Amino acid sequence: MTTTIDTAAVKDRAIRKALELGAGAVRVTSARADTPARRRMETAFARGDLATWGYGSLYAGQASDPRALLPAARSLLCVALPYGTAPPRENAPLRGRVSNYAWSADYHRRLQRLLGDVASEIDAAAGGPVTALVCDTRPLAERAFAARAGLGWVGKHTNLIAPALGSFVFLGEILTTLELPVDAPLRKSCGACRRCVDACPTGALRGDYTIDATRCISDLTQRTGSIPRAMRPLIGDWVWGCDICQVVCPPTARAPAAPSQWAAQDFAAARPSLLELLRLRSSDFKRRYRATAMGWRGAAVLRRNAAVALGNALDRSAVDALAQSLRADPHPMVRAHVAWALGRIGSPRAVAALRGHRSSEPDATVRAEVDAALEHFA
Repeated sequence: MTTTIDTAAVKDRAIRKALELGAGAVRVTSARADTPARRRMETAFARGDLATWGYGSLYAGQASDPRALLPAARSLLCVALPYGTAPPRENAPLRGRVSNYAWSADYHRRLQRLLGDVASEIDAAAGGPVTALVCDTRPLAERAFAARAGLGWVGKHTNLIAPALGSFVFLGEILTTLELPVDAPLRKSCGACRRCVDACPTGALRGDYTIDATRCISDLTQRTGSIPRAMRPLIGDWVWGCDICQVVCPPTARAPAAPSQWAAQDFAAARPSLLELLRLRSSDFKRRYRATAMGWRGAAVLRRNAAVALGNALDRSAVDALAQSLRADPHPMVRAHVAWALGRIGSPRAVAALRGHRSSEPDATVRAEVDAALEHFA
């Protein structure tokens, strides 16, 4: 005898469980492919907006079709988990800025636990495994499906904006072979508001709900290679990610703070010392950052970012530390950005450090950066 499953009751049960575990909102959409999302991503790839992602053009087709992950999927449960908390108020010199999402323990693990517990509820109601999880680790156009489910709308900063929650939300999904009742999309947009567009220092936001990710500070601070020289002055003091376009967004500014578990563990988690980051080595990096969302790139990326931020600080007190890094840092990428920072500060000691190091530098790329930094002082 075949048992009929009350899918409406399963949906209600799953939503209640997710909200109990801290989710801010939950909605459901079908698992059919999203053709508009595929076309948008294909256009973005063709235009070069996603050039640093490292994915091929096939990614658009995979990410826009949930059934590429679970062939028998019929529904997609979309979850928004709020994380935005107030930044530390203390002000101190030569400090960098870290994006809000990376202030505490890695959200992937917390969100995966939440999704796993909710999926278990669905599996139990169905009498067997009928689910699969997605948490920013598998190809899925999360924002497109969340918008289709009515979880929010995609803003001009290209982040999902959830009513009453704003854009500081983590997104996760549960695919299921059950056909759950679907929710309707919201009839909302950003209208004439363009605060995020006007606030972006690098001009990454076009104002038409698209972004040139290669100019985004968040992308620039997380890539593994060199940051283009023209972009470095625009990064300011950001050493990981960027929140500018979100903090100026009215719905996000009005949203209540998330639970304290997402707050900065200490002042340094949100505003790390640039001089300490410049000296960061692998052992210290693992101890400090491995359990956070910053733990996947490595110490050299943070040293590079610290060098750029120190150059933008234009503080001569950092010259000795930068000069030491130019001589001793084992990574040519870091030394190259340190050379730029010394040239940007441009004090006599900074120029002397560059000239004194030029002949002993073994890497051609670093020598080119030294030469470029010295051009103004020839």
